[in-house]
Amino acid sequence: MKTNRKLKSLITVALLSSLSSFIFINTATASTEDNVKGAKILAPEVSASDAKASFWDMSYLNKAFIDTRPSDRKDGITVGDLVANGGNKAMILQLAQEIADKKHGKYDSLLIARHGKLIFESYYLRGRVNQPHFQASATKAYTSLVVGRAIQLGYLTIADLDKPVLSFLKGLNPTKFVAGVEKITLHKAMTMSSGFRFTEEQLKNFRENPNKYKGLNQIQAFLELSAPITSESQSFKYQGADPTIVMQVLDAVVPGSAKDFIKNELLDKIGINTYKWRNDLDGLPLAGERSSMTSRDMINLGSLIINKGKWHGEQLISAKYLASATSGITKATENWQPDSFNYGYFWYQTDMKIKDKNYDANIAWGSGGQHIITFEELDLTIVITGHDREDTILAQVSKNILPAFVK
Repeated sequence: MKTNRKLKSLITVALLSSLSSFIFINTATASTEDNVKGAKILAPEVSASDAKASFWDMSYLNKAFIDTRPSDRKDGITVGDLVANGGNKAMILQLAQEIADKKHGKYDSLLIARHGKLIFESYYLRGRVNQPHFQASATKAYTSLVVGRAIQLGYLTIADLDKPVLSFLKGLNPTKFVAGVEKITLHKAMTMSSGFRFTEEQLKNFRENPNKYKGLNQIQAFLELSAPITSESQSFKYQGADPTIVMQVLDAVVPGSAKDFIKNELLDKIGINTYKWRNDLDGLPLAGERSSMTSRDMINLGSLIINKGKWHGEQLISAKYLASATSGITKATENWQPDSFNYGYFWYQTDMKIKDKNYDANIAWGSGGQHIITFEELDLTIVITGHDREDTILAQVSKNILPAFVK
């Protein structure tokens, strides 16, 4: 037994010496752990100056931080050990080194949870454990969870997904609508198939004249200025109008405001209280972008997917809805989306093949490198944040992370 412990210690020392650009925490084996008690270094927190700065003005970390046995921050997240929960430490550490060396782009965090425990936590560049990170279009996936919460509480039904969105919205002027708007349903909008089509000039006008489109004027403009809605136009097109109209429906059906509902019925319920979620021109939370979450909070959101909408035994999100939301309802067809990607209700679905076996992956994805990736079969959640223009990190999930947990 002593020989095995010494061997493990030597392996650990070799790993640490070869990965010198890291501050390593909790990578020691049991035989060396007693020697480092009291020397625990905590994950990097945002400084007072960086907290006041915009994300793009934040300073980079001097050294990357990695923890294969994350600390219990008393934030409601259960922690565990990477190896004890089936992870290949050498493979994960190698990828962490490559991320620190910017071999895959500019990424700010990589976290892994398995069997209900956070078992790997790392921060790079502008990543901080307590600083909400911009989510970009991953926000759409969170909006989808809010719809699922509304269904679970009875403010919407599964059947409502196929009703015209106009049946929920009041105060609009239908005499100016283009033909076919009655074809737009929540199902169509959440699969990016509303059928809205705008010219570049119209889109430019939306951006440059925000005061004209405040409140319901924004939705009225969509319904007036779009080309007619037809069965041909109701094909996949990734655009901001679709999530916007979904948020309008949410605000119309839930008690109080959509903003309060998001806070009280979703985020508060799963322990997310350090976040930002900006408003759209209509005064409602932006449904498609501009939210910010900490990486640990993203782990909580991924847990809802892994557990079929349950949180500590309570059914927060309709399981039936979530099964559809995370399925491949339609093909994602934009030229920047991988060929293997399908689209559900603002969630991506794809299969990743390891050792001749396909593993179903559900993904919340935002530009710059924001990802929540879940593999239900492996009880595995991966969170990545970044600020990389190309965002190629998903290739490393199938190449390095997934194989680290497949025996």
